Amino acid sequence: MLDPAILGAYDIRGIVGETLTGADMAAIGRGFATIARRRSATGQPPLICVGRDGRLSSPDLEGHLVEGLTDAGADVLRIGAGPTPMLYFAVHARESQGGMMITGSHNPPDYNGVKMVLGGRPFFGPDIEELARTVAAGPDPAAGKGTAVEADVAGAYVARLLVEAVEGSPAVAWDAGNGAAGAVLGPLTDGLPGRHVLLNDTVDGTFPAHHPDPTVAENLSQLMGTVRAEGCDLGIAFDGDGDRIGVVDGEGAILWGDQLVALLAREVLRERPGATVIGDVKASRVLFDEIARLGGTPLMWRTGHAPIKAKMAEVGAPLAGEMSGHVFFADRYFGFDDAIYAALRLLRLIAGEGRPLAALRAELPSLVSTPEVRFHCSDARKFRVAGEIRDRLGAAGAAFTDIDGVRAENADGWWLLRASNTQPMLVARCEAADEAALQRLKDELALHLRACGVDPPDF
Repeated sequence: MLDPAILGAYDIRGIVGETLTGADMAAIGRGFATIARRRSATGQPPLICVGRDGRLSSPDLEGHLVEGLTDAGADVLRIGAGPTPMLYFAVHARESQGGMMITGSHNPPDYNGVKMVLGGRPFFGPDIEELARTVAAGPDPAAGKGTAVEADVAGAYVARLLVEAVEGSPAVAWDAGNGAAGAVLGPLTDGLPGRHVLLNDTVDGTFPAHHPDPTVAENLSQLMGTVRAEGCDLGIAFDGDGDRIGVVDGEGAILWGDQLVALLAREVLRERPGATVIGDVKASRVLFDEIARLGGTPLMWRTGHAPIKAKMAEVGAPLAGEMSGHVFFADRYFGFDDAIYAALRLLRLIAGEGRPLAALRAELPSLVSTPEVRFHCSDARKFRVAGEIRDRLGAAGAAFTDIDGVRAENADGWWLLRASNTQPMLVARCEAADEAALQRLKDELALHLRACGVDPPDF
C-alpha cells in the first residue's frame, strides 16, 4: 500500500525515507508496467524510458524503479541524469510506450517522486488512482522478466533544441539553480550564438546557491545581480528539473509566466492566425486580451501541467502556459513543458523583433495584482469552501468561471479562489486596473471567505 499522501493529482511526490521509500518505488514500477501491458495494443512488452534529476536520492530510487519495471515485464531505456523535458524528448525520439522521471521538481532536497507519461499522454488523476489500486493488488506472477539498457539521448536532445538557434541572440545570463538543467546547459550554450554567462550549472542535489523555484522573486536575486554586473540583456532561470522557467529583463524586472506567454504568442500567431492559445485560471486578463488582439483564440483552463497538456491535444493548441512557469509548445515541438526550449523560442522572438526584452515587456498593458497567496485549509474542507462560494455567486447572478475553483469577474477586475491539488491549502489571487479597485476585490473575497468560516489571508 502506497502512502496516500504521496499520490498527487499530477504526479507522485513524498519525503524520501518517510512517505516514499525504495520499496515504494519498486512497487510503483511494477504497477506502472502492469498498466502499460494491459493498455498495449501489440501484446509486446512495453518499452519505458526512465530518467532522473540531480537529487541525492535519485540514483537509488531510479534503481528500485527500474527493478520494479523489469520485474513486471517492461523493457527499460535508462537515459540517466538530466531535465524532465529530456525524458519527454526520449519518449518521442525512441517511440517508447511510456516514460517515468524520478524528480522532486522544485521541492526541498529531502523530497522526491516520479512524473509519468503513457500512450502519448500525461499519466495523472484517474491514472494515478489506478496505479495505487494496481500496486495494492500485488505483483502479477505471469508478467515475465524485462530488460534494462542504458541510452544516451542528451546529445540528440541538445541538437533538437539548437534547431531554434538564430543569429542576433542577446547576451544572456543562465541560472540552472544547481538543478538538472545544468546537465545540458553547457553543451547548449556552446552551440548558441551570442554571449552567455552560466550560474549554478553544476548539478548538486543540496541546492547550495538557492532554492530551485524561479517563480519566487528572492530566488532570482543572484540572476538579477549577474544581469546588471555582466551587462546582459536578460536572465533565464530554471527549476529543479528544468520544466519551469523564470525570466528577468535587462532592467531587472521579472516577467511572470502569463507575460511570457503573451510575448511568445506573437510569433506563433503570426504563423498560425486564429490558433488557440491556453492560459491557466491564475493568469492575468492581459494574457487573454493580448491573444485576442493578436488574432488568436484565448482559452482559460485548469492549472496543472498534466491537464494543460491534455487540453492542448484535445483542441489542437500550439501554445500554452501557466503562471507557475510551465510553457508548452506544440508549434514546431512536441507539446510538452520544456523550459529550455521555451527559452530558445524567447531568444528567437527577441532577435526577430530587434528590440530588447525590456521594451517588449513595456508594450504589455500594466495592471496591479496580488501575488499568488496560499493559506491553510484542510484537505477535507478546501474543495467545499470553493464550492460554497461558487454557489453563492451563482445565486447572486455574478459572473464567474468554475473550471478550477472559482474566478469571479466584475467591473473592478477579477479574483480567484481555488483548492491546491497537492497541499492542504487554498490559493487566492486578485487583479485590477488600480490599487483602489484591487482593495475592493480583496475585500469582496475576504467577505466570502468569512461567510464560509475561513479567515482570509493577509494579501
